[in-house]
Amino acid sequence: MNAPNIESVTPQSGGDVVAWLTNETRDERFIDNIFAELCVRLQQTGIPLKRATMNLLIQHPQWLGARIIWGDGKREAEITRVDYEVRERSEYIGSPVYEIHQGAGEVRERLERAPGRTHALYDEMRAQGLTDYVAWPLLHTLGKRHVVTFATDRSGGFDDADIAELRKVLPVLALVSEIRMKNRLARTLLETYVGTHAGEMILAGATRRGSGTTVRAAIMICDLRDFTRISDSWPRDDVIDLLNDYFDAMSEPIARHGGEILKFIGDGLLAIFPLSDPRACANLLHAVSEARQAMAALSEKNSMMGRAPMNYGIGVHVGDVMYGNIGSRSRLDFTVIGPAVNMASRLEALTKQLGRNVLLSRAFADLVEHDFALEHVGEHSVRGFSEPIELFAYRG
Repeated sequence: MNAPNIESVTPQSGGDVVAWLTNETRDERFIDNIFAELCVRLQQTGIPLKRATMNLLIQHPQWLGARIIWGDGKREAEITRVDYEVRERSEYIGSPVYEIHQGAGEVRERLERAPGRTHALYDEMRAQGLTDYVAWPLLHTLGKRHVVTFATDRSGGFDDADIAELRKVLPVLALVSEIRMKNRLARTLLETYVGTHAGEMILAGATRRGSGTTVRAAIMICDLRDFTRISDSWPRDDVIDLLNDYFDAMSEPIARHGGEILKFIGDGLLAIFPLSDPRACANLLHAVSEARQAMAALSEKNSMMGRAPMNYGIGVHVGDVMYGNIGSRSRLDFTVIGPAVNMASRLEALTKQLGRNVLLSRAFADLVEHDFALEHVGEHSVRGFSEPIELFAYRG
């Protein structure tokens, strides 16, 4: 993110700040940059601002929210992520953010006076020399409440004129922040459900049925063994936990090594490593190695709980795939199709028959055999293909 151009900010009135926030921030993508410059501009109006924060609830699979913190003299605001468990911790319970989330319209604490509220945050601010603190809700659509706070170290704190000017900013700041959060939410949801690269393509306009491109890629298809038996005999919540652990073990190495997971299909996944990266095939095998280690650790944990080891099969091939939008007029899937995908799927199915966890086609093996130890397992008939396919196993 680019730092706001603090040097270009000139003294102005509170009305100028609102006009700037309304009309001149449309080209700034990131709310933390807008917030940092807003704080500097508020200082330029004469408001003795020393510290300010925005506390935003976000829709993310890992994080409850984000905290944007600005301090006097800083060129940029600092962003920290907040996990879901914070709701159970003392740093949140009883805090001003907690009070706002519970419905308070304002939290004001005169820090120079004898302690009123007893939360640890107020003690920290007093230790920093702050004298006055105010928190307000930032009201977004559909009743969503976020929080903005301002603090000063001026003797006597904020005066009535300061509070009035800060209040003027709130409605516009709410609108500006909601727009940026919606944009970020759209990106996050696409990254979460279709992957980073596919998400970028969709945001760039690839939303028409049939739109897409041909990509040469290494294709990896993974499937969990005996899942039907497990799902029939295990409690529902345990099955969900098992699937999540299994997908973590497989998915995190794939993402770490530049792969793109396009689909979870029940207990299976489909991922590609585009050959635009010359290291794609090697990266795929590095991901497989790390995933095997993670699966071994997961099986060990399960055995300590009296559960059977988790078995899986991985089929790997390389070839051209059609990458794009497929589906009905109103419901699309951004995925890959083609004979190369079918081959990877057939190889995954053969892993159980041949007693190997990972099977590679000759086409893929030709690209990595000088760098990895592969086991030749002969030629085998593959359903849907007329000629036998030469296969290799990867032991890692």
